[in-house]
Amino acid sequence: MNYTAILDALGQASLFQLFRLNVAIRNQLDDPARIAAVKRVLRVGQTIRWFHSTENRLIEAKLLKMNRTQADVQDLADGRRWTIPFYLIDLDGQDVTIGARKRQALDRNRLSVGDRVGFKDRQGQERFGQVVKLNPKSAAVMVDGLRWRVSYGLLVSVIDGDLGDELLALPGQWVTITDEDADGASSALPGEQSLCEDDGSEDSEFA
Repeated sequence: MNYTAILDALGQASLFQLFRLNVAIRNQLDDPARIAAVKRVLRVGQTIRWFHSTENRLIEAKLLKMNRTQADVQDLADGRRWTIPFYLIDLDGQDVTIGARKRQALDRNRLSVGDRVGFKDRQGQERFGQVVKLNPKSAAVMVDGLRWRVSYGLLVSVIDGDLGDELLALPGQWVTITDEDADGASSALPGEQSLCEDDGSEDSEFA
């Protein structure tokens, strides 16, 4: 399934059409027959991947327990335990990454926490870092220990090596963010740099 194409199509839909689709999808997600079909192919103790909607990425975890409509899992990376609905489990190994197209600006749906990105500051200097939080209109990016709040339209993907055909990618050095840095990104930090079109808007409480 091409998630990028679906998002493009949804962008052309009216609010009423989106609402109708939302109702239909919710009914499918809550369908007992679909849930039972998922539970039949799962085994307690197996390694699964589930989609973390806040971070917009897949998480590898161990299946601990299957309840009626939810599963208890343990993150393989940090050991944290989660109770998640079965529809978040990626049974078919489908690629849920929504790639950025050429000449198309990045947005929240095309970025994940941990992605490497680049942008130019107000002085025109290129900066490179790692996404630590996704806000409604901007991303929090850690660069050399300093946290930036940058509008999605100003961000570009960073790749290693040659640029190839990807017009949105910039070469450069990138900064690895530690768990301590990421955990501390949930609240605004003193001296945070901002490159947002609307610095005093709704994003401020989420930055």
